[in-house]
Amino acid sequence: MFENLEIFKMAGDMARHAVTRQEVIAKNIANADTPEYRAKDIASFARTYEQASGTTMRATRAAHILDPKDAAADYGVFETSGATSPNGNTVSLETEMMKSSQVRHEHDLALAIYKSSMNILRTSIGRA
Repeated sequence: MFENLEIFKMAGDMARHAVTRQEVIAKNIANADTPEYRAKDIASFARTYEQASGTTMRATRAAHILDPKDAAADYGVFETSGATSPNGNTVSLETEMMKSSQVRHEHDLALAIYKSSMNILRTSIGRA
């Protein structure tokens, strides 16, 4: 009955997206002095979740829709635009730190959604 609750899948996907984006940001910061390095980012969670989760269509049988987990693994890393330093590097430490702060907030939000959903579930079965 409780195996396929969409809210838990969404919260897990949101946390995984935040972790993946934090990895990309960390690589940008690590390569801040690398000549010709181009800063990268990934698509927003809303865009990737809409495309990968299958929320617009439901499978009526196992072979009906491809597994959304396979599509969710690729978040579409892309190069970001920005000012180029004399050595050709496009990483701005200030921008990356702001992105990092946003990602922390997104991860905290995912955990809050998960925790709130667990509390609602516990209350509904009488184990508050």
